[in-house]
Amino acid sequence: MLHHVLSFSRSLIRRKIVDMDSEDSKLCRCLSTVDLIALGVGSTLGAGVYVLAGEVAKGNSGPSIVVSFLIAALASVMAGLCYAEFGARVPKTGSAYLYSYVTVGELWAFITGWNLILSYVIGTSSVARAWSGTFDELLGKRIGHFFITYFPMNSPGLAEYPDFFAVCLILLLAGLLSFGVKESAWVNKVFTAVNVLVLVFVIIAGFVKGDTENWKIKEEVLVNFTALTRNLSLTSNITSDFGVGGFMPYGVGGTLAGAATCFYAFVGFDCIATTGEEVKNPQKAIPLGIVVSLLVCFLAYFGVSAALTLMMPYYLLDEKSPLPVAFQYVGWGPAKFVVAVGSLCALSTSLLGSIFPMPRVIYAMAEDGVLFKVLARINPKTKTPVIATMTSGVVAAIMAFLFDLKALVDMMSIGTLLAYSLVAACVLILRYQPHAAYERPKFNIEKEKLTAEEGESEMTESESQLNMLKDGGLTLQTVLSPSMLPTKQSSTVVNIAVSTIAVVVCIISALTTYKVHAILAMESWILGVLAVCLMIFIVCVLIVLRQPQTRKKVAFMVPLLPFLPILSIFVNVYLMVQLSGDTWIRFSIWMAVG
Repeated sequence: MLHHVLSFSRSLIRRKIVDMDSEDSKLCRCLSTVDLIALGVGSTLGAGVYVLAGEVAKGNSGPSIVVSFLIAALASVMAGLCYAEFGARVPKTGSAYLYSYVTVGELWAFITGWNLILSYVIGTSSVARAWSGTFDELLGKRIGHFFITYFPMNSPGLAEYPDFFAVCLILLLAGLLSFGVKESAWVNKVFTAVNVLVLVFVIIAGFVKGDTENWKIKEEVLVNFTALTRNLSLTSNITSDFGVGGFMPYGVGGTLAGAATCFYAFVGFDCIATTGEEVKNPQKAIPLGIVVSLLVCFLAYFGVSAALTLMMPYYLLDEKSPLPVAFQYVGWGPAKFVVAVGSLCALSTSLLGSIFPMPRVIYAMAEDGVLFKVLARINPKTKTPVIATMTSGVVAAIMAFLFDLKALVDMMSIGTLLAYSLVAACVLILRYQPHAAYERPKFNIEKEKLTAEEGESEMTESESQLNMLKDGGLTLQTVLSPSMLPTKQSSTVVNIAVSTIAVVVCIISALTTYKVHAILAMESWILGVLAVCLMIFIVCVLIVLRQPQTRKKVAFMVPLLPFLPILSIFVNVYLMVQLSGDTWIRFSIWMAVG
């Protein structure tokens, strides 16, 4: 019994050893850097660019939405840089799942992969329903009216009607991906090009028809408009519903709140990291693809939000369809049809960006034996994971067909933010490990697999780290004055410090979110806890800073180590804590199923 328990424990913490010398891949290595950039831009620059700017500008930021997008972009770039370094170090299929596996072990890898699958399934289903709804709007809601009349579904949790259009769309794209990655990349480039051209038109039109006075609105105008919308007399004491006017009508707090919402607009670039075995020269192409796609997306969001708030006063913006209303406001009504085409193209590329990485993560997990092996089968002609692609497509189609996905969309955020946090932590750990700890030795010619022997060696390494602690191998002197090159001792110190930082960040985030009143009231107990947490945090960061980094150079390396990954962890954990309790309950159920 004890033997089985020990064996199971070893399997949970064993790490994957990858063969970095082999360029062979079961998948088709045919994608270029341009394909990756188009995939990243298409996946990230979805329909949100046509809606989100109006919603955030009116309710949170006003004209300072451009600053909100800048802050959100910087926070996203921190996660993007961490993915970029891993893409250069471990250019294999699997994204955050693989990165966790080679660094922190099988348990965290499975948790990451299982949640990525959930995120991609919900993302695919919700975008497909959004595409169907947008197309229905152009037809005067005739499709929806027909299905509500003849196929109503009134059960709680289910959609108003079964969405046959969304099902056909998902299955069509799944079939396209099964046919070949090169063909689907070509389709993605076409739709992404149309989307970007429409956004360029919106930005130019906005700056041509815009008025800088819309960034200098006075509070009296807002008070008058508030009185008008509430049907109140101007003689009564009225407070504006739209801030105090100017560039930051809702203050710095409103701009930051807008940035937290805008952060999710940059989610999607991580799909590039799943192409490690399908891209030519992945060590250079993946980092370049991630960084360039994030830059393009930032410029698009920044430009569209600036154009929108220049064309029309922020308090008059329509939250659901801001761009068509703004063009109507400046006398360019027919431009709404151009916006509609761009919106459908954006939804198409976003849908492809959601469904593309899902079978690749499933394939990577099945190849390692974490999921059913049948899902790792590759079609010899198309060199794509056909079974994983069609299975994931069918599951997403069923969800889009039946369920009301609005309540589940927040679960996507947990999976994505958890992956971002783990990848940032893994970059820290991997950079301070002894040289090539995750690589298979060159003299080993076996195929890349996890064997029982490897599991034993990993456990032996973990046990040696524990023995090091017990035997006094880690002293204050070795922690503060380590050797010039990374060793098992310095690696263990970093592992412990990073784990402690993660726990402290969770505590600080929870306290600053749920105990704000106690902090504002300057209650001694919470100030003491925060002071202790801050002290531990600073000590751990300084300890990590003292340890030697690996001398191995790759095509891209995260700058400002360890500060940038630690800041990325803090941002991601803080945003996770903001999610509702119902979302965490659903997340727990999904984890229990796994």
